[in-house]
Amino acid sequence: MSDCFDHVEEGVRWISHLGARPACSRRRWFGARRRCTCPRLGVNPQLIGVTVVAWGTSTPELVVSIEAALKGLGGIAIGNVVGSNIANIGLILGAAALIHPIAIRPQAIRRDGAFVFAATAVFLAIALTADRLVWWHGLLCLGLLAGMTVLTYVQERRGDTPAASLHAAEAEEVGAVPLRLWLAVVMVVGGIALLAVGGELMIRAAVNIARAFGVSEVVIGLTLVAVGTSLPELATSLVAAVRRHSEIALGNILGSNIYNILAILGVASLIAPVPIAPEIARIEMWVMAAFTLALVPALISGRVVRALGAALVAAYAAEVGRLVLLQA
Repeated sequence: MSDCFDHVEEGVRWISHLGARPACSRRRWFGARRRCTCPRLGVNPQLIGVTVVAWGTSTPELVVSIEAALKGLGGIAIGNVVGSNIANIGLILGAAALIHPIAIRPQAIRRDGAFVFAATAVFLAIALTADRLVWWHGLLCLGLLAGMTVLTYVQERRGDTPAASLHAAEAEEVGAVPLRLWLAVVMVVGGIALLAVGGELMIRAAVNIARAFGVSEVVIGLTLVAVGTSLPELATSLVAAVRRHSEIALGNILGSNIYNILAILGVASLIAPVPIAPEIARIEMWVMAAFTLALVPALISGRVVRALGAALVAAYAAEVGRLVLLQA
């Protein structure tokens, strides 16, 4: 028993210190890079909001899912993505709305909301027709992501649309002090290296915890790993909510959920086939779909009131509790 808890303590320590800290601090590093490179390279804030911010907050999920795929841990690789999307909506969006209710013009989020539904539908279709993600699924996902990104940029460069203003605000929210270009590049490369190390340690810790408690790797991926890799979204969204910019939290979460499915699963399945665990195909992908459908009121009205935020947090707590009880 003491050996069991030694493994658990080691796992939790690595997750919290070497998984969470690089992930949270990287939010500043991407901000620094954005401030330094945008004026020099002529990249506008809308494109930064669509690409760099969304990629930046989803990088931990990408690293962990690739590491898991290479090790044949499909339950963690896909569980991480599904669990992160659930946590983004239930935990992070709900908590942000509890801090400060969200109010935004519906036109600013409807397109990205439609993209989220499309990405979710693509994953459901794949999971219903295949038992693993393979290379052509990856090409399909990345092709859809490229099309969505190009469409977004083309639409937003035409004028000052509500969606363009939201993406520009997302870029500004992660701003930092200006840096020299070479220093920004060094920081980005260093951040990627730290993420690679943190991802490896998180996978080891997750496997140790699963073995110690006899919990499936899928459940660990859906809970501990998913929450750990979602810390950048949590940090960005809660800081925005405290600053009364909660609408940025909604935009950030929409972008992150799109990238989680299309980019992360796309890249992971190009590197190695990723088995789809039966638990995910039977239940968890439908739970993710249900949380995604919970966004409909926000997309229609442009508002996430505290009551809805509380309901989302309660639903997320119930989902985690259900997963824990199933393993008891």
